[in-house]
Parts: sequence; structure tokens; C-alpha cells
Amino acid sequence: MFSRKFQRKYALTDQGVKNTKKGAFWTVIVNLVVMGGMGILYLLMAEFMDVLTDGGPLPGIALFLGLVVLFVILSLITHVQQYQATYGLVYNEVRATRLGLAERLRKLPLGYFGKRDLADLTETIMGDVNRMEHVWSHVLGYLYGAYISTAIIAVCLLVYDWRLAIACLWGVPVAFALLFGSRRLTSRAAERTKKAALRVSDGIQEALENVREIRATNQEERYLEGLNRKIDEHERVTIRGELGTGVFVNGASVIMRMGVATTILVGANLILAGRIDFMLLFLFLLVITRVYAPFDQSLALIAEMFVSQVSADRMMEIYETPIAEGAETFAPQGHDIVFDHVGFAYDEKEVLHDVSFTAKEGEVTALVGPSGSGKSTCARLAARLWDATKGAIRVGGVDIASVDPEVLLRDYSMVFQDVVLFDDTVMENIRLGKHGATDDEVRAAAKAANCDEFVQRLPQGYDTPIGENGAKLSGGERQRISIARALLKNAPIVLLDEATASLDVENETRVQQALSRLLAGKTVLVIAHRMRTVQAADKIVVLADGRVAEQGAPAALMARGGLFRHMVELQQQSADWRLG
Repeated sequence: MFSRKFQRKYALTDQGVKNTKKGAFWTVIVNLVVMGGMGILYLLMAEFMDVLTDGGPLPGIALFLGLVVLFVILSLITHVQQYQATYGLVYNEVRATRLGLAERLRKLPLGYFGKRDLADLTETIMGDVNRMEHVWSHVLGYLYGAYISTAIIAVCLLVYDWRLAIACLWGVPVAFALLFGSRRLTSRAAERTKKAALRVSDGIQEALENVREIRATNQEERYLEGLNRKIDEHERVTIRGELGTGVFVNGASVIMRMGVATTILVGANLILAGRIDFMLLFLFLLVITRVYAPFDQSLALIAEMFVSQVSADRMMEIYETPIAEGAETFAPQGHDIVFDHVGFAYDEKEVLHDVSFTAKEGEVTALVGPSGSGKSTCARLAARLWDATKGAIRVGGVDIASVDPEVLLRDYSMVFQDVVLFDDTVMENIRLGKHGATDDEVRAAAKAANCDEFVQRLPQGYDTPIGENGAKLSGGERQRISIARALLKNAPIVLLDEATASLDVENETRVQQALSRLLAGKTVLVIAHRMRTVQAADKIVVLADGRVAEQGAPAALMARGGLFRHMVELQQQSADWRLG
């Protein structure tokens, strides 16, 4: 039970817990070996005191030289082992943690990403893991090792003389009590600092993403002023937080160091009373020089541990978010998509209510309706990018909620209006549609999607890098690459967010030709914004306020004179609009 709490508290993997135990063990050994060095110095001093007081022979130098050599060898070996256990192993822990977070994010439902922005997630994977790496390597092993070794030394000191032991060690628990008492204040300050840092990151990212709009509206000065305010606030919050932490850490260190004074005072009184000799006091003074050393570092480490708790909590929030799971096999009887009384809510706000319709295999089913009616939500639910909160969605008779999303999506191709491309070559961007596809397969899909024409004009053809998100291509060219991906995948289900809505006439014609090749014989679910593009659909589902208002063939819906006809007439009126 303790191990699990410890693991969660510091966001460790199972191997990370073992590494921390190993680091603490070798820290204990190092501290005891160093204390053994103090013992050698005490024995040497005791021998010389005997010579000075009793006039005996000088101690054998060879014996002490042997002890010193043994101490140096043991110290070297144990320090190397401690370094490997605290630093060497931690780098593997950082790697495992980043990969674990990335894997977890890959399996989370899409709705999770609507609650966390890109800067926040990037800060967790990079900044928070970096912060925890320092805790794992510099704090946990050293701190818990210091606890254990000091407890062992304290028992030994109490056996020698309980009065001097108390005088020597009383400041340690008081100093730690002060630090632990300040934990809430330190954690709150760390949380405020983290939020201020995220506001700065968000502001910088937003400025970079929208630099064209900012310049086009002459808002550079105003936007930079706002960003400067965020940076200044982050600086103020950071200074206040570090000042508060520094006060408590230094205050605790001063209290602990007062043990030196109390040891001297108590020891002097006991010597004057004849209850102890000088060598016992000398022994305790030697011990003090080393017993406080691990805690000098530990006091600052504890404060860092409190601050790091914010980072650990943010990492564990990702680990503890439920992932979308399911069966590793998907064997539907056909590919009809059936919505059976489906409901869906964003953060307890229901946006779909009792939605039921069927998109049949080999047909084109169009989802139409006013903005915000739930069209895109239905498409995402159909691919289990989100999970329905009520009802069921079945493909070929199989409830998709029972199938692992990655397995399910092998049967889906998606072509959306907002195309996402990577800063790679044309060839590799198309190959994303089918892992391991040959170059000939990629070129065949590109030709079918009418990509061949513009690719031939690129400097390196299919090996031309296209820039971040296809910055070197036009909108129509980017769209055709997206369709080429879908053609290469050749999945039996196609989800299509009207891909031609923002294209010019020439590009629209070429994209429509490519889409005709893609859609042949598939189960097609189209999110339609232009009514004229769905006139040839086999079935239309009209959504309004998250409900199915009407559904049927286009001609039947036009004859009925309902919402679909009203939308068609409105778009015809807008098409006839001219500048006065």
C-alpha cells in the first residue's frame, strides 16, 4: 500500500520505485562509510591523547594508513554505486515516463484534448518530466537515505550518551517540522507559478499561430503589451514563491545548526561535572560535522519536493484519465452504421438527444443542419473518437464501444476540410494512409487523387518537403493529398467533412473527381454544408438542436417542405446575392 502511494505521489514507474530504493540504500551506505572516516579520525586522536596524557608510545602509523586506504577504497566504490543508482538509472526512468505519457495520450478519447490545450500538454511531457527528473535523481534517494542513515547514527549516539545525543540532534526534527508545516504555502506558491508559466506559454504560442492576423489588424503593439504583462506577472509570482521557500529553508537550517551550540554547552557542563571526558565530547563534535551534512542538502530537497508535487499531480492526471479500450478483433457483418437512440454530452451539457439513423453500406448518407446542430459530433462518434453517453452505435451489428479504437479505425478513412499534414515529403505524407505501402502504391493513390499534376512541378517531385502543415502547398493541393491518403488506405467506411467548401471552382472539380473514386462502393457519411452538394446523396439526415429533425431521400425531403427544403431555399437566395 505504501509503495503504491509513494509511486503515485512522485509519478514513478514500477522500475522507478525500485531505482529509488536502490538509490536510498547506497546513500545510507555512503553516509555510514563517511561516518566511519570520522571514526578513524577519532581513534587517531584518542591514541595521540593517550600519548600526551600518559606518555605512552606513539601509535602504529601503518595501522592507521591501512585504515585510511580501506576508507578511501570503500568511499570510492560506494560513491560510484550511489551515482549509478541515483543518476544512471534515472535517465532510463525519464525515457520510460515520456514514452508512457505519450502512449497514454495516444489512447485517450478525443474529448480529453478539448479540455487541455497544446501548450499545457507539451509542458507536462517536457517541463514537468524535467522537473521530476531532478527530484528522482537529486532528491528521493538522497533524502530517504539521509532519513535512514541518520536514524542509525542517532541510535548509536543515544547508546554512547543520551544527553549529548539529544543536544546534538534536537534541531533536526524541529527543522523538518518547520518545513513540513510550510508545505501548503509552498505548494500553493508552486501552483501559482505553474499557472503563470502556462499563461506565458499560451500567449507565445497564440502569437506565433496567429501572427498573420495580428499584423493584418495592426495589433502587434497591443498584443506584445499583453504578453509582457503575462511575463512580468510570471516573474513576480516566481520571485515571491522562491523567496517564501528560501525563508523556510534557511530558517530550518539555522535551527538545525543550533545543535552545535547546544552540544558544546551541554558537553562543557558535563565535563565540568565530571560525568564525561573530553574525548566523548570530541567524538560528538566530529559526528556533528557529518550528521548535519546530508540534511543541509535535504532541507532544500524537501522544499523542491513540495514544489514538484504540482508537476507530479499533472502527470498523474494523464495516467489516471480513463482510456478508450476494447476488443482487439473487429469482424462486422457488413459495414452499415447504425445510430440507436444515441445521446452525447460535453462536460454534462447534452448536445445530442436520442439520435437514430442508419448509414447503409454502398450508399452516401449526408448529415446536414444548422451550425451547432451536432453534425461533426455524430461523425466523431461514428469513428469512436468520442464515446456516446447514451444509446449505442453499431457497425455491421458490432457495438463499436466494445472495440479498441485503433482496431476499429482500420476500417475507416477520414477526409476533413481542415487537412493536417506533417513537415515531411509528399511521399511520406501520403504513406500515412497505409503503413508500409510501397512507393508504387503511393504514386498510384496520388494519381487517382489528381495529385500527380502538381507534384511533378515540385523541385524534387514526391521527395519534396512540404513544410509545416503543408505550408508550401495550396489549399486544393493539401486537400488532394488528404484524399490520396484515404485512397491508399482503401477502408470500407469513409467519413467526409465537405472537403470542397473552401476551394475555387477549378480545384473543387479536381477534388470531386478524386472523391468519386474514393467513395465508390463504400459506406459514406458526409458532413454537408452546401445543400447543392448533397442532392445526389442516397439519404439525408437533417439535424437540429442535437436531434434528428427529418431523414430520407433528397427528393422526398424537398417534397415534404420541411427544414431541409427551407435550408436549400435559403442557400439559393444567398447564391443569387450580388453587390449593389
